[in-house]
Amino acid sequence: MTRGGMTVKLAEALALRADAVRRADQLRARIVGSARYQEGEEPAEDAQALLAEVAGALDELEALISRINRTNATVRTVHGLTLTEALARRDVLRLRHSVVTAAADAAAGRDQRGIAVRQLRSELKMLSALSVADLRAEADRLARDIREVDVDIQRANWEADLLE
Repeated sequence: MTRGGMTVKLAEALALRADAVRRADQLRARIVGSARYQEGEEPAEDAQALLAEVAGALDELEALISRINRTNATVRTVHGLTLTEALARRDVLRLRHSVVTAAADAAAGRDQRGIAVRQLRSELKMLSALSVADLRAEADRLARDIREVDVDIQRANWEADLLE
């Protein structure tokens, strides 16, 4: 893909994809708003023309997503992972971080929102089955790993040309 004779970087294609998704959402809202109208009135917009417009926009989006996916499967980060592998790694690291953080909060006596759970003197004493300090250290390590993988992904996104 080229824009103005210049090759498009993967990062630019990702921004174009986000714009295309927003455009499709806006067109959908306009279609819904114009799909029915009161007898004797005119619809705000031609819903049939909007459907044709969104169909073309979605066809372009599909082609763009395919090219992004091909690029992600081919381009490698500085650590030798394909972008697809790096994205999977980052997603799993985020899930691990979420689990470890939730476990640390629970062990520390916090609810899912991070608010300390109060305990009455008449209740049995609650003990932690997990080491909060160890879990917090693990969460910090995972957060660092997420940042490092994310930097690799961003670097590759700005260095890689979008494949045809």
